[in-house]
Amino acid sequence: MIDIQSLTKTFGTGTGAFTALDDVSVTIASNEFFTLLGPSGCGKTTLLRVIAGFIDPTRGTVALDGEDLLTRPPYARPVNTVFQSYALFPHMTVAQNIAFGLEMLRKPATEIAATVEEMLALVKMTEMADRRTDQISGGQQQRVALARALAPRPRVLLLDEPLSALDFKLRKNMQLELKRLQSETGITFVFVTHDQDEALTMSDRLAVMNEGRIRQIGSPRDIYIHPAERFVADFIGDTNFLQADLLGRTGDVARVRLASGAEIDARAATGMQAAGGQVTVAVRPEHATLETTGDALMTGRIANVVYVGTDTHYHVDLEGGARFIVRRQNTPGQAQDWQEGQEVGVSFPSGVGQVLRD
Repeated sequence: MIDIQSLTKTFGTGTGAFTALDDVSVTIASNEFFTLLGPSGCGKTTLLRVIAGFIDPTRGTVALDGEDLLTRPPYARPVNTVFQSYALFPHMTVAQNIAFGLEMLRKPATEIAATVEEMLALVKMTEMADRRTDQISGGQQQRVALARALAPRPRVLLLDEPLSALDFKLRKNMQLELKRLQSETGITFVFVTHDQDEALTMSDRLAVMNEGRIRQIGSPRDIYIHPAERFVADFIGDTNFLQADLLGRTGDVARVRLASGAEIDARAATGMQAAGGQVTVAVRPEHATLETTGDALMTGRIANVVYVGTDTHYHVDLEGGARFIVRRQNTPGQAQDWQEGQEVGVSFPSGVGQVLRD
C-alpha cells in the first residue's frame, strides 16, 4: 500500500546540517501492522511525519497505492495520526470528541451518529459516551483518541508512541487492544516506538532504524532470531557477544573457534567472508545453560544472580574477561542451585549463535 523510495530529510544547511532520514526505502503492505523501531533520534518519527504530510522531505518519493502523496496537503491525505499526547478536547464528551472530525468533514448527522456508536463499541467505551474526557483514565483517553482517528475510516493510521504515557500493565493490555483494532478494521497501522517488547508483541513486520537508516526489516521472530548486524542484535532484547575466529563457511553455516578454544557452528550473516579473521557471535541468554566445568564450551565465575520473577539471570565473568548472561525460566519448587562466586561452565547448542556484521 505505502511505497517509500530513497527518502531523505536534511534539516539546516552547511556545517550545521543534520540528516534525519538517509536514503530510506520501504514498502508497507495493505492491512499490515508495521512498526518503526529504534532509539531516540533515529528518524522514525520524522518518517512518520513525512507520510502524514507534516514535514516535506528533501528528496525521495512516498506513494499510496501508486499515487504520489507528497503533492497532497495533510488534510487531503487518507491518513490519520494518533499522537503521544492524545490531544483530546477536555470540555467535550467522549462521543463529541469522536464526532468532531466527522463534523469537520461535514458528514450527515445520521452518518455521524451511526459511526460514533460503531466506534464506541469498537473501543469498548459505549457506557462512557456522555462522560467528559477530563473525567476518564489515561487508558480510556487513549481509546477515545484511537476511536476519533478511526472514525473517518482512513486507509492508513499513524501512531506516534501512543502508549508511552501508560503504566506497565495498562500498556500491555493496550498492546493487545491495538492489535485487535487493526485486525478488525483492516486498516494499515504504522506504529512508532522505542520499546522492543511493544514492537515484538504487535507487529506483523518491523523496521529497525538507527542514525536515519533502516538497518533491518522482517517479522518479529526473524529479527529476534536472525539479526543482520550487531546494532540490531544489541537493540532487540538481551544478547551476549563473543569474539571468535572464523574457520570456514558452508552455505548459511559458519564454523568458528571461541576464545576458550571450543569450535562450534553458527548461522552465517549474508555477505560474510568464507574464512579467516575475527568475527562476533551473538547468543541469546535463554539459549545458554549453566553446568559443571568439565565438558562446557566456556568456563567462568558467577558475578551476580538476578531474580526477576519469571526468570533468573546469571551474570558470568568468563575466563578472558568477557561477561555472559544466562537466563533460566523459574518453575515452582525450583532450587537455587547456582550461587554468586561459584565456578561454572557455560554451554549452548551448536547452531544457535549468529555471526554478525559490525
